[in-house]
Amino acid sequence: MTVSQYNQARASFAPASADTRAYLQLDGITVRFPGVLALDQVSLDVRRGEVHGLMGENGAGKSTLLKVLSGVNQPAAGTLSLDGVEQQFVTTKAAIAAGVAIIYQELHLVPELTVAENLMLGALPNRFGVLDEKTLVARAIRELERLGEKIDPSQQVKNLSIGQRQMIEIGKALMRDARVIAFDEPTSSLSARETTQLFRIIRALKAEGRAIIYVTHRMDEVYELCDRVTVFRDGRHIDTFEAGEGLDRDRLISSMVGRSIADVYGYRPRATGDVQLEVKELMGPGLREPASFSARAGEIVGFFGLVGAGRSELMKLIYGAVRPAGGEITLKGKRVRFATPRDAVRAGVALCPEDRKQEGIVSIASVSDNLNISCRRHFSRFSVLNGRKEAQTAKDFIAKLAIKTRNGETPIGTLSGGNQQKVILSRWLAEEIDVFLMDEPTRGIDVGARSEIYGLLYGLAEAGRTVIVVSSDLAEVIGVADRVLVMKEGRIVGDLPKAHATPDALIKLALPR
Repeated sequence: MTVSQYNQARASFAPASADTRAYLQLDGITVRFPGVLALDQVSLDVRRGEVHGLMGENGAGKSTLLKVLSGVNQPAAGTLSLDGVEQQFVTTKAAIAAGVAIIYQELHLVPELTVAENLMLGALPNRFGVLDEKTLVARAIRELERLGEKIDPSQQVKNLSIGQRQMIEIGKALMRDARVIAFDEPTSSLSARETTQLFRIIRALKAEGRAIIYVTHRMDEVYELCDRVTVFRDGRHIDTFEAGEGLDRDRLISSMVGRSIADVYGYRPRATGDVQLEVKELMGPGLREPASFSARAGEIVGFFGLVGAGRSELMKLIYGAVRPAGGEITLKGKRVRFATPRDAVRAGVALCPEDRKQEGIVSIASVSDNLNISCRRHFSRFSVLNGRKEAQTAKDFIAKLAIKTRNGETPIGTLSGGNQQKVILSRWLAEEIDVFLMDEPTRGIDVGARSEIYGLLYGLAEAGRTVIVVSSDLAEVIGVADRVLVMKEGRIVGDLPKAHATPDALIKLALPR
């Protein structure tokens, strides 16, 4: 079957109406960890041909439920049934054999293996004990055509984009004939094109009658994709709503955070001071023409644009992570040149990167180590670290920013995205930074934690710091910024004050001709 034939076949499905009977049924699921009740008698049902959204703040119990479904966590109480038959998944292998697949945010692929080998991992075809490469490649090609992906099956997975890797994960699930497929924050690292492709695949899976769980923090995705949405809070099932435009957003937010949020962004106007950062004719990788702009003390400047517009590349040029080919940077009226990020930090410029896990933290290190990693030179004497001062600094910022962690020795990789972001902010607050470059500061962060992050950004601006917020979230950049710069295809194409930064105006500037 060709790609076009597959797409035509998928398009021929009538809009699926979900079977009213539950295919997946979880009743009274309780999960306990030492000192923590992670799930408290949670119940959830998912029907055939349904996309069931699952929402809640970080720590609400969503990931724990997926781990119960996949056989990673064993419940202390409760039952799990598939098509009316009670199941007990004591291993992930048992869950897979029963037709359950989880597409995690951190994809479970082997980078050094080929696309074909990853698609059939655990079930590689063989002849007389020797890998049957011809059959392997033929099956992989059929599955890739089914997904509408033009990928060389002999290519190593490490060379694929995030979106392509995600399609390989979905392909693995389909080749195992999974009837229940759960997606955990699947669009957090995808471009707009890749997101559209993913939604097309999910709708096709729905049309085939599969039961789909869709975990997300993004309300727009729930309205566009889901039939019902269930909200978890503090390990409990709070409510299940019929999705669609009839579902009130304020009601959904209130269910998630336990309080009413009239305005998630809570914009706080303030006076601004003199120009603190000025970029003149800066040029380098990712930019198609020299970039120039300025930002004042106490100002929050938003940068909006489509994926690939050059926003992140511009931030890295300012920060010294990438060497510029030309132009100049002026900080507090003084021309500066940053050969490395260390130079930028010591001059008072810091970057919270887009890829928090890969570029912002050392996931296996403690909260304290991550927080002090830049400023620890202040705590050493003759190359001997002062552990007591480091511990106290971590303790102070954990309290000041309300970081949810047992203590400073907790591995940062175990914290939620919002709390990891707070640790990164604490790192720079300990350095007395003047200019904060915030690249996608709330990516993968729930609505309650977002509100806290916005409050921290407003606090920085009110203290006279300059904050630059790069965001692909149109509502976010309009909601928090005093003015918005728009980038398109490596160029700054607009500079709009808040009053003129409407969705229509920004989209019109950002879209390619």
